[in-house]
Amino acid sequence: MLTRIDHIGIACRDLDTTVEFYRATYGFEVFHTEVNEEQGVREAMLRINGTSDGGASYLQLLEPTREDSAVGKWLAKNGEGVHHIAFGTADVDADAADIRDKGVRVLYDEPRRGSMGSRITFLHPKDCHGVLTELVTSAPVESPEH
Repeated sequence: MLTRIDHIGIACRDLDTTVEFYRATYGFEVFHTEVNEEQGVREAMLRINGTSDGGASYLQLLEPTREDSAVGKWLAKNGEGVHHIAFGTADVDADAADIRDKGVRVLYDEPRRGSMGSRITFLHPKDCHGVLTELVTSAPVESPEH
């Protein structure tokens, strides 16, 4: 069951400039950065708020590290802007299977590693009214030691 909007992915040409815009304009600070070589992106996660299920909502800023990456190709065609919306789920495997059974194309046979150790898959935008949709199961939150 989808529990929240996990993040909105925004494609950008210059990650540092885009981060500065969101910091200066809205006061959002970077929560996490990483390079995902498999997906060909450098990203920054800007935490917006926490949720009752222990997750959070983020803006994910994505700068391609190579032109042939999915984000690189998308940027060349569409320019900067909203790339995808991601919904949080406790079980990406089960929800992806359920959604596939409803006739929506799931882009990965098996979920892949996403930001901050999460497990992700995408739904085809042509089956989702033009919106590239991601399903995300966050990595387990480590409890503080007592």
